This record gives sequence, C-alpha cells and structure tokens, in this order.
Amino acid sequence: MPTRNDRSSGMSVVEALRVVADLCCGQQIVVTNQGSARIWPKLRRRPLDVHYNPSTMSGAIPLALGLALAQRHREVLAISGDGSLLMSLGSLVTVVGSGATNLTIVLLDNGLYEVTGGQETPAARMAIDYAGIARAAGFPTSLEFRDLSDWRARAADVLTLPGPRFIRLVVSAAPAEYLTGSTPPLPEQLAGLKTSLEIA
Repeated sequence: MPTRNDRSSGMSVVEALRVVADLCCGQQIVVTNQGSARIWPKLRRRPLDVHYNPSTMSGAIPLALGLALAQRHREVLAISGDGSLLMSLGSLVTVVGSGATNLTIVLLDNGLYEVTGGQETPAARMAIDYAGIARAAGFPTSLEFRDLSDWRARAADVLTLPGPRFIRLVVSAAPAEYLTGSTPPLPEQLAGLKTSLEIA
C-alpha cells in the first residue's frame, strides 16, 4: 500500500504521461484536468485533447464519462490527480454503473493539491489503495504502477484490457515550469473537438 514516501520518490510525472501520449491512438479522446491539463499540451496537441478547466477539481472523470457514453465507438482517456479524485470518489461507481467500457482513468497520485500551492491531500500520509477502491467499485481492470520502466513495458497491453480501466500511477511532483503555463483557450479547444466529432 502507498505511503507519502512512496509518492515523493515516485516516477517522473512528465515521463509517465509521455508513455500515455506515445500510445494514444488517432481517434481517442483525452480529457485532462488540473496539473495534467498543463503538462499534456507540452507533450502533444490534437483536436481530440480536452484540457478541461485546470481550476475545476474533479471535473475530468465526469466529462470523460459523458464523452464515452456519447461516443461509444471511441476510446476515451481521463487523466486526473489524486486530489481531484478524493473530491468525487463516487464518480468511480457512476462510471461502472453507466455500463461504459470505452473509458480509461489514469490517476496521477503524488499526494498533493499541486496547482493550488502543493498542499498535501488528506490522504498524503495514509495508505490509500486507490486501485483497490476502483476494483471494489467494479472496475474489471484496476492496476497500479510505481516504477517507470515497468509502466513503459506494460502500458500498451494494459490499455487494451477490458474496460472501464483504472490505472494508478505513483508519481513525483511536477517540475515547476510545467505548472506555470496556461492551457490552450477553451473556446479554441471546443471548436476543434466539435469539428473532430462532426457535431453541428
């Protein structure tokens, strides 16, 4: 089970996300939130990437679920932080209850409310088994990774396992330079998304 020290010595969050970005297929929708909404655009930019209100905590999973239900022929990936998930643990039950199988949740767990100043979350010093919580909620695939080489070696296979999928990545804090930039303008993002989804 995780401890605060495990998180502080976790894999590089940038490199962990780079693994996901490199595997992201052309028709997959990606929804980021909070810290990941500022890191992902530096790794890749596509019209199907939605960097959703980095100041709106816990928004990534519900938005991604809505897109997964509306676009059942596409895979949808939600990237969220542990602080955001703690604010909406019930979203895991909602995902399973919806019947959506084309959704993957990647949890970046560093024990911090990163974009609000780096405060520890209430769970930072506790042994919280997020993958176990997702498994108990009914996720058929629920795994965790703490080592970057292990994640690199297994990510491609894990992302093809039965969905919905929950993947907890134990990561270190993001480099400061990744948190100071802004996300692409939301109207621009939404216009690109609507065009890509062929929504009038």
